[in-house]
This record gives sequence, structure tokens and C-alpha cells, in this order.
Amino acid sequence: MEYTRRSVLTALGLGAVAAATGCSTSSGGSQAAADGPVEGEITLLTPLFEGGTGKQLLEGKLLPAFKQQNPNVTVKVDYTTYTALNEKLTTSLAGGLMPDVVMLGVGWIPPFAHKKVLAPLPDDLAKRYEYEDRVLEPSRFDGKLYALPMVLDTRIVTYRKDLFAEAGIKAPPKDWAELREISKELARRDGSGKLTRVGFDPFSIDLRQCWETFLFANDGNLFDESGQQVKFDDDRGVEALQLFLDVLKDKSADYSFKSAAGQPTTLQQGRSAMMMANNSLWVQLKKENPELLKEDKVGAFILANKVPAMLQGGTLVARSASTKHAAAAQALVEFMGSPDSILPTAEQRGSVPGVQNLRTSEYVKDNGFVKLALDNMSKARSEGGTAAWMEIREKIKTTLETAVVGQRTAKEAIDELATLSKEAISRL
Repeated sequence: MEYTRRSVLTALGLGAVAAATGCSTSSGGSQAAADGPVEGEITLLTPLFEGGTGKQLLEGKLLPAFKQQNPNVTVKVDYTTYTALNEKLTTSLAGGLMPDVVMLGVGWIPPFAHKKVLAPLPDDLAKRYEYEDRVLEPSRFDGKLYALPMVLDTRIVTYRKDLFAEAGIKAPPKDWAELREISKELARRDGSGKLTRVGFDPFSIDLRQCWETFLFANDGNLFDESGQQVKFDDDRGVEALQLFLDVLKDKSADYSFKSAAGQPTTLQQGRSAMMMANNSLWVQLKKENPELLKEDKVGAFILANKVPAMLQGGTLVARSASTKHAAAAQALVEFMGSPDSILPTAEQRGSVPGVQNLRTSEYVKDNGFVKLALDNMSKARSEGGTAAWMEIREKIKTTLETAVVGQRTAKEAIDELATLSKEAISRL
């Protein structure tokens, strides 16, 4: 299937830009088989190894090990960020310069595989290591394997055990009703009535991913199994968003109580008693507030309402369908998806390794949030599930935000998001 600049940009949620430019560049062709000699110069696009530490790990340790195994392959690295990855891929595709190997987020495989941007991988790679049961699910599309998982990033609820103890609260909330009551009990105000500590901070992580976690805990779904039907616009999706409005109404949460990027979280500062968080918070605590871990003042639990649920994100590694060095590109995909690459990458970021035999590593044993995530993988759910995801995902946060700031009711915001999503799916 040939893809054009317009079709790719539409799939990535940038159709208006394509329409405005009026450009079209085709760069299709058949998907190269990964046979033949493992040789050539290939490019790797990655958002995973940011900063000096990440670059040192990739170029100082991992790629030299790959080179030793594959002496006739040269890897050129193109670094980006998760925020810029979508646009970077769009530009590459439009210019016919798709990287040979690319790292993508969970939920991204269906859109790119649907457009035949990615090449399927041999299915036996899924059995090469003991992957956690549901880890490979986001790597598949239309029954085929398109990527290998590198690291996982889950969304959990963290809390201050010391603040719970001060209030005489003996256990984390088991459902949303208890979450709301405990949040009210733990919120604090100064003499003028100004909120100084929120009982619950759901806003310091991405609003899209936070709402999805609540949707899944309410036993809801984003889409049906075909990816063609919207499922989040029922009561379960509305109730998930309404919970945010309820804690705001209770004055036990505040949208302005958000952790700025690169700054200590509200939980670390004592400005929240509970906070939705990424499992990587453990590494941040270890660096910035080791006393909180040493004194056992921070805990975590899996969000629950109708069912317990944990959002599973992460980074996957895939091969381009247009690479001229398919064997070399697939060799790099297999190398980056191996335990020897996954473990140091997870350690660097505080991420969750998705391979079962890494459960016994010292890293997992010493990281309470990662261990919690691995112990609850059966409760993990992922975003995405439709080939229109790249367009839809860009609209979720802004649409939900209209309800959080009081411009719409929860139902109105969900209905609007459903309409936008159905329109995106109809364009597939």
C-alpha cells in the first residue's frame, strides 16, 4: 500500500497541516524481507536515551556490544524526545527518509502498521524470551508482530504513609468512594482558607493517561476489539472524568497543583497526600528525597473501582518497511529487545522490564514501584487499539480539559471526544 504525505499526516493527527501545504510525496514500495547479509549503515530514531547519561549508555555500552556481534553494521543515531517523536516521524515519512529502526510508544503500532510504514517481524521472536503475559499485546496489529517491547511505564497511585498515619487512616482506598472521602480528610488549608495540601493530585501526570487509568478501573474500554467502534462514551467513561470534577468540587484537589517538569512532585513536597504517578518516581525519590524511602514514608497501590487497573505505557522497537538493509535493521531490533539491553535501559529510567527472568535482578528487587507493577501485570491495560489512534490521542487531553476547567460537563466533553474519534476512524 502506497502512503502519501497527506495520508500519513492525517493518520498522525496533522491532516490540517497537510491540507494547508498541499504537498504529496509518495515513498511506498514492498516490504523488504530480513534475509541476506547483516551489513550496511542504518539509522535509529529514539526518544529513549535522552541526556548525557542516556547517550553514554546507548553509544558507550549498547551499540558497541551490537557492533561486536555485527561488525559489518554501522548505526547512526537520531535522538529526539517523546513530545517531538510524532512530528519527527511525520517529517521523515513525508520526505521519504524513514529511519531503518524506530522506537515508538504503546498504542502507536496499529496506526503505523495500518499505513504499512512498519515491517512485520517473525512471530517466533515473541517466544524468544519469557515476556510478561500481556506485554506483547501492544506490539501486534492484525494478528502480526510488529515490534518488541523495550521498557514499560505504568501509572499507579502513590501516597504518603506518614500523612495517612497522622490522620489515623490505616489503608489505601479500595474504590473511588473511599478515594474521595480520604482525599477530603487529608486536604489542608491555611488560615485564609487557601489550599496548601491536596488530598489527591490526579493532574501531575498527563490528563489523557490519567483519565484512561480511571476508565479502565471503571471496567471501561477505549474501543472495541476491531478498533472501529468507540466504547468510552458510556457511563464508565463519563464517570471516570466526573471523578476529577468531584474532587475539585470537594476542594480536595486543585488543577493548579501540578508538578512542573523537572521539579520535585507534589508528593515529595508534601503538597499532596496521594498522587497519580509513573513508576519512575521511585528513581526520582531515590535521588532527591532518599529519606522518604529510607523512612518508609511513601507507598503505592493499584487504582481500583469496579476492577483494579494499571495503565501500561512504554517504548517499543520496530523495523521500517522501507529500509534498504532489512537484515541489519532486524538484527538491531532483536538486540534492543533482548534482556541485555532492556535491563540497563530500565535502570537508567526507572522503567519496568517486561521480561520475566529480570524479576530476579537486583534492580527490580530494590525498586518498590517497579516490583508493584510487575506483580500486577495481569491488571495492566494499554491505550490505543485503533489505527486512528495518532489523530485521536492528540485531542483527548484538550477535550477533557474543557470539563476540568468548567467549560463543559463531563458528559458533554466525553460526547465531543467520541464525535471527534468517530470522525477520525471514518477516515481510515
